[in-house]
Amino acid sequence: MAEYIKVNPMYQDRIEEVFQTNINPEIVLEFEIHENDFVNSGKGSAELKVTIKRLGVDPAIMRKVAVAAYEAEINITAHSRGGVMTSNIFPDYVHIVFQDRGPGIEDLSKAMTPGFSTATDLVREMGFGAGLGLPNIERNSDIMKLDSAKNESTKLDVIIFFH
Repeated sequence: MAEYIKVNPMYQDRIEEVFQTNINPEIVLEFEIHENDFVNSGKGSAELKVTIKRLGVDPAIMRKVAVAAYEAEINITAHSRGGVMTSNIFPDYVHIVFQDRGPGIEDLSKAMTPGFSTATDLVREMGFGAGLGLPNIERNSDIMKLDSAKNESTKLDVIIFFH
């Protein structure tokens, strides 16, 4: 299994806390994401945005959360056999976990390259597949951890701090 991690240097000291915490989140939202269901893809990120807005999260941070979550939802819809988005909302950050059901990412380095895409013609006809999903997630995340291998499931952790 290959791993890609990006950490905003401001939050380097919090990475262990985030991944090894035994603290329960204040709010948990879970959404099923279906393969090629572009009609419903994005509903999880929309609900997450509404929820953190109600909590008074800064609009600039809300936008980062919405962009990262939407891009990940679309990636699961377009490139996998479906999966689950789980948003764990803590007092000062959100930890969104995306777990798909395969087929995995063959080359993480290529996948992180802006413009690289393995999208099908159908996905491109829907207006997706430009190869900007993972780079957009990376740009909008404070911590991004991606674990994948060919013919395996993919797990993506996205952490965005509210302050």
